[in-house]
Amino acid sequence: MIAFFDSGLGGLSVWKTYYQQVPQQSMLYFADQKYIPYGSKTKEELIDRAIKITDFLISKGATIIVVACNTATAAVIKPLREKYSIPFVGMEPAIKPAAISSQTKSIGVLATEGTFSGELFQQTKEKFTKGINVIVQPGYGMVELVEEGLMRTPKAKELLEPLVHPMLKENVDHIVLGCTHYPFLKDDLQEIVGEKVQLIDPSPAVVKQINRLLPDPLLNKEAKYQFYTSSPNVVSFQAGVEKLIGKNIKVDYQSFDL
Repeated sequence: MIAFFDSGLGGLSVWKTYYQQVPQQSMLYFADQKYIPYGSKTKEELIDRAIKITDFLISKGATIIVVACNTATAAVIKPLREKYSIPFVGMEPAIKPAAISSQTKSIGVLATEGTFSGELFQQTKEKFTKGINVIVQPGYGMVELVEEGLMRTPKAKELLEPLVHPMLKENVDHIVLGCTHYPFLKDDLQEIVGEKVQLIDPSPAVVKQINRLLPDPLLNKEAKYQFYTSSPNVVSFQAGVEKLIGKNIKVDYQSFDL
């Protein structure tokens, strides 16, 4: 059983990418919506949440867990790997492919402040961006847009334009989407930045890593998708999920506070 967790709905961008490749694999998803956003939590708080969620997912049969959140990955992936024997897959800002592919030698990175302050981001940036102008921008309000289902709205455009315009002034030709929520705003962003700027979604690379760790998934014609939220509002959770992955996927929704 493969499991995914995030502070909210953002990890569905990774879940959906994996589902499109391996729909016969039963999966668990945990949205820690009662404690969103993770960006405002301390490292100790995030580790505590991650351990509680991991214990819960393992109790439900998880044998591999995807930390489908960049902020959480930066804070908890190392402690989780030290504590548990099962494999964990984390999120990495896709700086390397952006830097390698850039013709203008200028790239942008949208992420949370928790991601930018993490050791993983700093190491990746130092390793792969020599000679590259890197414009970093915290994605203030972007997580909330996705959680509220406000993609493709005037409010989305109003919020996103000031975030990316400084990048365009620096002639970026790639923008890294450094939070799993952000790919759901890809259409809004593309409309603002134009077709000459490529938006980098890390989900496909993460799915490749999942496939390396789980080369022989347990396929089942009656695959089950169990989605949990720590919020008591299951109806709102279901509505948010269906807006992002569609209503045609049969999902079992439950509330479970940890």
